[in-house]
Parts: sequence; C-alpha cells; structure tokens
Amino acid sequence: MAEEAEKEISTFEDFKLNKQLLNAIAEAGYQKPTPIQQQAIPLIMAGHDILGIAQTGTGKTAAYLLPLLLKVKYAQGQHPRAIILAPTRELVMQITENIALLGKYTDLRFTGIYGGLGPKTQIETISKGIDIIVATPKRLMELYLKGELVLKELKTLILDEADKMMDMGFMPQIRQILEVIPRKRQNLLFSATMPEKVVQLSEEFLEFPMRVEVTPQATPVETVSQVLYQVPNLRTKIAMLEYLLQDAEEFNRVIIFTRSKRNAESVAKFLERQELGEVRAIHGNKGQNTRINAMEAFKGGEVRFLVATDVAARGIDVSMVSHVINFDVPFVYEDYVHRIGRTGRAENEGASITFANEAEMYHIRKIEKLIRMQLPEQPLPPAVEVFKTPFEEQQEIAMEIDRQKRRENPDFKGAFHEKKAIPKAKPTKTRRDPKASFWQKTKKKGSGKR
Repeated sequence: MAEEAEKEISTFEDFKLNKQLLNAIAEAGYQKPTPIQQQAIPLIMAGHDILGIAQTGTGKTAAYLLPLLLKVKYAQGQHPRAIILAPTRELVMQITENIALLGKYTDLRFTGIYGGLGPKTQIETISKGIDIIVATPKRLMELYLKGELVLKELKTLILDEADKMMDMGFMPQIRQILEVIPRKRQNLLFSATMPEKVVQLSEEFLEFPMRVEVTPQATPVETVSQVLYQVPNLRTKIAMLEYLLQDAEEFNRVIIFTRSKRNAESVAKFLERQELGEVRAIHGNKGQNTRINAMEAFKGGEVRFLVATDVAARGIDVSMVSHVINFDVPFVYEDYVHRIGRTGRAENEGASITFANEAEMYHIRKIEKLIRMQLPEQPLPPAVEVFKTPFEEQQEIAMEIDRQKRRENPDFKGAFHEKKAIPKAKPTKTRRDPKASFWQKTKKKGSGKR
C-alpha cells in the first residue's frame, strides 16, 4: 500500500490537503514530498497507527504534522486534542516552529512545554485553551499531576525520536502517560533506529501499525559524504581541526560534536582564540536562553561554528550546514546517525568528518556494523603536525583498549587488569610493586612482638 502511494503522489496537492496548508507549504518553499511524506501521509490520513523509521533530515516532522493539522483543523474546546512527545527541549522548540510555519493560516492553538524554566507561563498558555501540545515526557507528567492539564479529549499521540527517549530513560514517564490518556486514539511513533527498547515500546503503544521505512534502519542520509581520519591524540585533533577550518569558503557553517561538556568548552575557546569566525557552544550546563540564542544565531548565519554535545544535537534544524565534524566518536552508536543527519538536510548536500584515536576505532567498527557500511578513511594531510601523545593520555587510551578487549573476552587479562588481593604472607624481597616494598620496609622497621 505504501509503495502504491509513493508511485501516485508527486506533489503536495495529491494529498488533498486544504488550501490553508497548501499555501503555507508553498511559502515555506517545499518543492515536492520526500519519500517518508509520500508513504506516511496517506496512511496517517486514513487513520492507521504508524511505525515510522526515518533519519533526521528526511522530512519526517512534516510527514506527521501535515495530516495532524488537517485532522485537528481549527481551534476547538479547552483541552488538547493532540500531543507530540520529544526527548529534548530543543526538539520541542523545533517542532513548535514547524507547526507555526505549516499552520500559519489556521487558528490552531499550540505550545511547547519543557523543563529548564518555570512552568508558570506554560500553565497560563494552556489555561487559555489549547489544541496541540509539544512536550518532553517529564514536564508533561509534572503539569498533569499538578492538575494543570486535562487529557480526556486527546485523539492523537505522537512520539518523535523514540530511540533517543529510550536512551534518556523516559520509559517510566511514557508508561505513565499511556495510563492516563484515552485508549481510543491514533498513535504515531517515529525513530531513526529500532533498538530492542523501541521495539518493546512499539508493541505496547501501537495497535496493528503500518510500518513505513524509507531507508534501511540506521542508514545515514544519502546526501551526506563521510570520511574518517585516524588521529592519535587530542592535540593532533586540535591541529587537524584548525587545518580544516582555515578554508572559510568550504567550511562555512560547521557543527562540531564532542562527547563531553569539557571538550565542547575547550574546542569553543580554542576556536575563539584562533579568530576563525563566530563560535558558540551548547551543552547540558548552558542555560536555556543561552542555548536558544546560540541556535538562533547559528540558524541566522551570524555564527560560523556551533560546538555541541549529543544532548543538544537533536534540536538543531538548519538546512544549510556545510559540515559536521565528529571531534570525538560517540559511544552511543545511534548518535552517529543523528549527528551526521544535521547536515545534508532537505536534500541538500553535506559532509561528515570523523576524528578517531586508537581506542575510538573500536567504536568506529561498531558504528560501521550498525550503518552497514565502511567509513572511507583518509590519511592525515602532510601539513597537519602530528604531536606525541602525552603519557597520561596514552595511559587512558591503553586502559580503554584493555576494557574493550575484556568486553569482547571476559577472560582477557591486559596490562591494566585489576590486581586481586594478595593473601597475607611473609615479607618478600621483591620490588616489583614500589608501594608494597615501601609498606614492607615500614612494617619491618616498626615490627616487634606484642
């Protein structure tokens, strides 16, 4: 059925949307429906529950918003008739912006609710009457338990980026929500990947769902070129980053992903010192307004570099990102797909560049298995200075490699395996362990029969 829909539909008019939506689509500059839209929209409009597997940047937000806006149609009543759940405040804000864009010629009332700021304004907005709520699961349950939210009129529930919600531990809140909303409703679940937790959720959440999968599971967006560099240490990663970003014409709008808040701050400060262009950092320790302002400045082209952790990655929706640079390799392998999905959006071309040290290559092989392709590898350019790895960093890398080998083989004993407690015995002259020798000497000096 989905394949037939894709063959028949070539324009947004083919969906039989109303004039308000078609005008908004034209003004937004959407040329033609994407594959996920071609397949999902007719099925959603027919009332089916949907299990949608699609990467970010494939048009999935409009794939569920257009039929939803057509269904809800106009402002009515006091309580929400549709709820869209998303894992992060950034994604809530992005979806809300899309509703404003596509629903601009309707009188629908909608709002985004999320943590990080007081609920007073959100409660006031809801109390005036609301049709659609976009929310993080935790804040939605908070307002419901306070008695500020009535969910008895709910007709549609949408879960976006379900895999990330599972990674962030939202399953308990989602189960609570499912217990308090009406049983008779339409359910839509969208995810970039289908790990076991999402499969379990879909079985609990969806009734006889139609599966829509526009690309094989966890396949990166086709318009994104990918390249891998083996970079031995942090200092060389910095040198490689500086080398690449000298080309302002090619690297004109860049997102740099780090695994930690500390690295995000360090990279951002380095770029500021180099004066290569405006830079902002967004991560969990940044205040809500700071993150919003950074994102808006990046979208508006005022900022050339955005340094981000994976927590902040899901809400970035900018169509003309030239490059994504993975300064650190993510340990949650699905995050690689989401990271590179920040470029090559809306069928534009994009590029992804990944730096990996010896320990991170273990995770690269796991990512390659997930995305079912080998990342093209290139040698470091001759102009990039390769620095000697400091002793402490070398130790950390060696210990991480040991941990990886133990993970693959529990019987593996590496250079850094934990030493078992040695039973008490007579003092020995061995000096292999300096600390042991020191305590043996001390014991000998102070020993005596009591």
